[in-house]
Amino acid sequence: MRRLDISRGSSLLAAFLALTASPTSAFYFPGVAPTSYKTGDHVPLHVDRITPADSNNDPKLRSVFSFDYYYDNLHFCKPEGGPQYIRESLGSILFGDRIQTSPFELKMAVNESCKALCTDQVFTPEDANFVNSKIYMGYDINWLIDGLPAAQLLQEEGSGQVFYSPGFALGTVDGEQAMLHNHYDIWIDYHEAGPNQFRVVGVLVDPFSTTGAALQDDGSWQCGDPEHPVVLSVVADTKVTFTYSVFWRLSPTPFATRWDKYLHVYDAKIHWFSLINSAVIVVFLIGMVSTILVRTLKKDIARYNRLEQFTLEDFGANGSVEEGVQEDSGWKLVHGDVFRPPKNPLLLSVMIGNGAQLFMMAGLTIVFALLGFLSPSNRGALGTVIIIFYTLFGFVGGYISARVYKFFHGESWKQNFFYTPVALPGFVFAVFFLLNLFVWARGASGAVPFTTMLILVIIWFVISVPLSFAGSWIGFKQPVIGTPVRTNQIPRQIPPSGGYLRPIPSMLLAGILPFGAIFVEIYYIMNSIWFSKVYYMFGFLFICFGLMIITSAAVTVLMIYFLLCAEDYHWQWRSFFTAGASAFYVFASALLYWLKMVSFASWTSGILYLGYSALLSLLFFFLTGTIGFFASWMFVLKIYRSIKVD
Repeated sequence: MRRLDISRGSSLLAAFLALTASPTSAFYFPGVAPTSYKTGDHVPLHVDRITPADSNNDPKLRSVFSFDYYYDNLHFCKPEGGPQYIRESLGSILFGDRIQTSPFELKMAVNESCKALCTDQVFTPEDANFVNSKIYMGYDINWLIDGLPAAQLLQEEGSGQVFYSPGFALGTVDGEQAMLHNHYDIWIDYHEAGPNQFRVVGVLVDPFSTTGAALQDDGSWQCGDPEHPVVLSVVADTKVTFTYSVFWRLSPTPFATRWDKYLHVYDAKIHWFSLINSAVIVVFLIGMVSTILVRTLKKDIARYNRLEQFTLEDFGANGSVEEGVQEDSGWKLVHGDVFRPPKNPLLLSVMIGNGAQLFMMAGLTIVFALLGFLSPSNRGALGTVIIIFYTLFGFVGGYISARVYKFFHGESWKQNFFYTPVALPGFVFAVFFLLNLFVWARGASGAVPFTTMLILVIIWFVISVPLSFAGSWIGFKQPVIGTPVRTNQIPRQIPPSGGYLRPIPSMLLAGILPFGAIFVEIYYIMNSIWFSKVYYMFGFLFICFGLMIITSAAVTVLMIYFLLCAEDYHWQWRSFFTAGASAFYVFASALLYWLKMVSFASWTSGILYLGYSALLSLLFFFLTGTIGFFASWMFVLKIYRSIKVD
């Protein structure tokens, strides 16, 4: 991408580009009521954290730590009386937003050619080292004007499309020299909704590094010269004056579609190619599974049921027919063991319950986002909804865990009731708390406050745990799911398996297919997370999620059929790990992403990256593993209900 500067001399070109309609259309429910201003009304400018991003000089991510806008070393100008925090949602806080008031004075439709924020801000050598390092790393400043992010104008290299990218550079690098941006040209697009009723519909910031700003005799300010930028000295104190200009531009863009220019689809052709590729894989798998279910299994079931009608005399003295059946297929031979409870049924049922909870949470969140209820104008809505849905679906997790555990004839009911809502959330919270300590030690703004941690614990124990207990109790009271065949008292000996039927090869072969359905979207989601970009391509994500479900189910059923034909009846754990093995590829893709897109300057950034990547891969393992188990469970119940067994 190329950054497009909006200088004073090119204002007409910039206005044209800003007012040009984006080819991307976005349908959403705005989430916040529009605010109308009259001419001269105060329009608030709120500041957010500074975030790591790529830059023209270095396209790789150098850090994962964000910092408060008013971090001491940055010396940004503060409002009189000190900045005040703006109330935020739970999801916004968890994702690191720290929104505060600012000293900027913006008046609707009133241009300001040059205005001083503060003068003679002193940067010590220590401050200069900190700020220069962040400029080299490509950090961005984030502002909000009427809830809309201040952006820089970018142009996609391949398509040439112009779009707004939230955030703008803290500084620029010329050769080996870092220059701090201390002057901001703020270009605000506004729409006339009615007589003297104006609404903000776009914000661009063109920052400069200048020196020589001075107060004129008439009380006005003369901004500095961009030809002489600010270079913070690392050997002596440097004084810096911060200034800004405001330019208002009437725009035909209505308030309802003001986010369209921000929501840019990168490489749309790659998305469609990925979906087509995934769809082909799904069609191929469904074709294979259908062939097995419709042809092979139909013949097996017909043969088995026909043989049940034979008398002993029909078989011959040497039992050749039985041997022929054994040679043809072996899945009926394990009918007396296929519903034998697996090893560690408590652990498996707890994992399945948590996977079902994650599945419901993820599915419903994607649907809500697809319908437009999670508008980007409502900051933190996605994170908040994820927490709410996960909490409420604790009931589903408890119910599913209890039903599965009862099917496994488990006896440790109290442990099942306790571990289902505590084990996985407790582990995730412990890892999250540990990683948060690293963020807190660096003084980064992404550190979740203790009070927010306490709120999460309260929500967990007051809402999620009781709902899980209620679901477990109802599931426990339900009758056990019946099996179509009886289980033998003595386990049948399992012949040794070889080749692709061994556990690790089978998992590696099967796990790559569900991952293939979503790997492109994973790349864009990771870009959104680590580069602080807005992700909104929920239509693609919805389709990929559906393809992943179908692929996970189909490939697991196929592998379990081959396993049963090899007379191995331990399908419960194998089905979970076969589908869940795609999480291994998710983590591997995170490592490849590190090699390609990331070059951390500190080991703590690497720990955070690996920690959160491993945590997300673990949750993905539970989700896909649960899909594979339920698909195999229904498959096994179906085929053994179709045969006649004495």
